[in-house]
Amino acid sequence: MPPTPQTVAARRVAYLGALARGTERFHEPRRPDCPWCGSRRLRTRLRTGDLLQGKPGTFVVDECEDCAHAFQNPRLTAEGLAFYHRDLRLNSGPGAFAERFLRGRANRGRHLAAARAMLPYPEPESWLDVGTGLGHFPAAAREVHPYTAFDGTGAGRAVEVARTAGRIDEAHRGRLTDLAGRLSARYDVVSMFHHLEHSPDPREELCAALRVLRPGGHLLIEVPDPACAFGMLLGKWWVAYDQPRHLHLIPLHNLLGELERLGCSVVRTDRREPHVPYDLTGALALAIGHRLPGADEPWYPVPPSELQRTVRTVLTRAAVPVLASAAVVDHALAPLLRRTRFSNAYRLIARKNPEPPPLWPGHEEGAAADGTDAGGRGARRRSAGGTDA
Repeated sequence: MPPTPQTVAARRVAYLGALARGTERFHEPRRPDCPWCGSRRLRTRLRTGDLLQGKPGTFVVDECEDCAHAFQNPRLTAEGLAFYHRDLRLNSGPGAFAERFLRGRANRGRHLAAARAMLPYPEPESWLDVGTGLGHFPAAAREVHPYTAFDGTGAGRAVEVARTAGRIDEAHRGRLTDLAGRLSARYDVVSMFHHLEHSPDPREELCAALRVLRPGGHLLIEVPDPACAFGMLLGKWWVAYDQPRHLHLIPLHNLLGELERLGCSVVRTDRREPHVPYDLTGALALAIGHRLPGADEPWYPVPPSELQRTVRTVLTRAAVPVLASAAVVDHALAPLLRRTRFSNAYRLIARKNPEPPPLWPGHEEGAAADGTDAGGRGARRRSAGGTDA
């Protein structure tokens, strides 16, 4: 149910009080080096405002010229993240117009496809979905894996709603990095769907995910692809930038290298199926929504006039056929684009390698019985043949 004018007016007092102190305090100091590889060769890839909610502030995405990692710089503090996530689901600002046309990016068909990606591997007894929200993925995945117990994590109360609704078996409220200690080695599969880009420290999240996996278990990850050509073509209107909420955009080769360093074998990568046909529709919806008269949002100093409300309603309805046409184009082009550099996301599946057995007398240190080294490089070479990059 949308908030009433009285509710918005009450929240406006708190918002304007917070904004009176400026938005600079929501940012950490700008870092001079890449958080992934440490290189100081950075370039500014994007400078934009909050196109989804229209909250005040300017945000910069830098890119490392050595490893191509893209990241928000300066990064939001914990207080800043809370401010720009607050009331996101109640949003009726510029991006609310876009959101209505983008909800299909996480529909049931996509959930089923992601669940089927695990069918070639041993049937999991237990599965943890990180950042599960209301649990729509586990609810769909049960149809593919009916004998699997699905749990979920989430920072807000949505994860508890998911448990109450029967979409997950257990709800773990909080960040995975804080929960990993008591969930150690409990799961056969850990999934992270469009989660790492929101994390202040993706490496810390990966370590936590591997901690809750059993040896031989699988990590399933989907993230936006910063190498997508739409990022350059559409600029700030590319929905995967989603500033200020996306803190990192991780290239595939960086994530592969980190997982191997952590003792995993990457058994599959895929840039085709995870592609979401929403780039043109999303950019057009964001641009139109950004130019509509403002909605009644508590972070705006005054509510819109009746004339502004009427104009917004009329223009919104007039834009629907245009956006519907853009959606048709997105879906028509998807079979071709998903095979090119216009694919906007990638998926990978990594197996957590078992701990190496203890050495016995006469066994050469650093070598395994099958001739591979202790780091498993030979095993990774064999698994690379099944990679669908």
